[in-house]
Amino acid sequence: MEFINNQIIKYAECHSDKESNLLEELSRETWAKVLNPRMLSGHIQGRILSMISNMINPKNIIEIGTYTGYSALCLAEGLKKQGELHTIDINEEHINIAKKFFKKSQYNNNIITYNGNAIDIIPKLNLKFQLAFIDADKENYSKYLDLLIDKMEQNSYIIADNVLWSGKVIKDEMDLETKSLDTYNKKVLNDKRLETVLLPIRDGLMVTKIK
Repeated sequence: MEFINNQIIKYAECHSDKESNLLEELSRETWAKVLNPRMLSGHIQGRILSMISNMINPKNIIEIGTYTGYSALCLAEGLKKQGELHTIDINEEHINIAKKFFKKSQYNNNIITYNGNAIDIIPKLNLKFQLAFIDADKENYSKYLDLLIDKMEQNSYIIADNVLWSGKVIKDEMDLETKSLDTYNKKVLNDKRLETVLLPIRDGLMVTKIK
């Protein structure tokens, strides 16, 4: 389901800052060589992630779901000089592609990758984060939120991708992934510790602030 027609999307892209040459190269390689390339954050969403990160200027970022590294590189643009981005993915092939592009970037020394299950890895991270990005298996979004809450500083932000799931969240009948996303959306909305807004950008970005 497309929420905005392609001409409007193209217009938006033409009137937004361009993505870097490295991000363009990463996008081309992902579309050419990787299954499900639509999982890539892409130009507009990437610029939004970069802008949010620059506004927060975090010392530590955690990303659940590296894919091929596009979103990590965008988020890294807002890091403090000695900041760290910790990114987790269960797919070794994706991690290897991401690492190749991280090495080509100015953020290689700032990005730490983990290959494994985020549910096992997050509790072992002895850090406080100012920004989190969730873009992994949809069934576990609520679990990821529970694990992240105690790792986030006050006035930090959690961004969750794909929360509209091609519009399936408004259907009467939902599959497991859609139900899980709907549960996550209601969970953040009803948690008094959180302030949240759902942005109908691309496939839906839920931006949540820890009070």
